[in-house]
Amino acid sequence: MSRLFSPYTIKNLTLKNRIVMSPMCQYSVTKEDGAPNDWHFVHYVSRAIGGTGLIIMEMTSVTPEGRITNGDLGLWSDEQIPHYQRLVNELKKYDTKVGIQIAHAGRKAEDAVQPVGASDIPVEVLPEETMNGELSPPRALTNQEVKETVQKFKLAAERAIKAGFDTIELHGAHGYLLHQFMSPSSNNRTDEYGEDLALFGEEVIKAVKSVMPADMPLIMRMSAIEYIDGGYDLPYSIDMAKRFKKAGVDVFHVSSGGEGPPGERKPQNTPGYQVPFAREFKKQLDLPVIAVGKLSSPELAEATISNGDAELVAIARGMVNDPYWSLHAEKRLTHKVNSPFQYSRGIR
Repeated sequence: MSRLFSPYTIKNLTLKNRIVMSPMCQYSVTKEDGAPNDWHFVHYVSRAIGGTGLIIMEMTSVTPEGRITNGDLGLWSDEQIPHYQRLVNELKKYDTKVGIQIAHAGRKAEDAVQPVGASDIPVEVLPEETMNGELSPPRALTNQEVKETVQKFKLAAERAIKAGFDTIELHGAHGYLLHQFMSPSSNNRTDEYGEDLALFGEEVIKAVKSVMPADMPLIMRMSAIEYIDGGYDLPYSIDMAKRFKKAGVDVFHVSSGGEGPPGERKPQNTPGYQVPFAREFKKQLDLPVIAVGKLSSPELAEATISNGDAELVAIARGMVNDPYWSLHAEKRLTHKVNSPFQYSRGIR
C-alpha cells in the first residue's frame, strides 16, 4: 500500500493524498491588477485534474511594490478577491484543497522603484537568477512601516479567507522579507526588530492567525540553512522555528538558501537533498513538515513519506513538466489509478 496516496489531516484540512504542488511564480499578470487570469486558471486547474492533494498558489504579495516583478500575483485589494474565488471554486471541484502563499519580496523586489528591506544591505544575485538582470539597492523600512507591513499581511490573509482558500502559507524563505528580518546577514537594524530577529515574523504570524478560523492550519516556509559565507545554520533556523511555532505556525515547509550566491557551503542539488532538513525540523519541533527539493521521482517521494521524514512532499519541477504527475505517480506505485473518466482511456 502506498503511503504517498494515503489521506492526511491537519486541523480541518483533510487531503486525499500527501502530494503538494509547490508554489511557483508564473510572472503572468498585468501590472495594474495583480490578479489571476486565464493562464493561472488553466495552470492550476490542470494540476487539480491531475490528482494533486494540495495546491499552494504561487507567492502572492501583500503590496504592489512587494512583488518580485510586476508580473506577480497580489492580494492587496478587495477587488482582487473575485478573481481568486473563481479559481478556488473550480479547483475544489476535483477534490483538491487549495492554499495561497502570501509574502513580500523586500529587497528582492525587482521592479520596485526603491525596494525596501529589513535593512539597506543590498542583496547579491547572479543576473541569471533574476527576471530583469539586476536589483536596485534597498532602503530600510522605518519602524512605523514595519508595523504597517504586519497589518498588510493580516489584510491579505482576510482576503484569502474570503476567497475560499483552505490554508495559508507565509513565505519566510529564499531571501524575501520575512527571511530578511530573521537573518543576521540581512538585518542590521538597531530598533526592536534588530534586537530580536524573530519579532517581525512572530508579529506577522500572530496577525494572520488572528483572522484565520481556529481550525485552519497555518503553514510557514523557511530556509533551514543559508549558503552565503557566514550564513546561519540549521540549529539557528530551528530556534527561530520554535518561536514561530509558539506564535501559531502549524506546519513547516522546509527549504534552504535564497539569500545570496553560495559561498563555501553549496546546495547539493541532488534528488531529496533538502529532506534531512525537513526530518530535523519534524524531530525538533514535533510538528508536521512538508519536504521539498527535487522529489519528482515517485519512488523518492514515496520513501520520504514511508520513512517518516515528512508528512507531505512538495513537487515543483515535476509538475511543471507534467500536470498529471500525481496520476502518473499513482499508476507507477500502485499499478492502478482513479483518473477522471474523460482521461480513462489514456491514464489507466
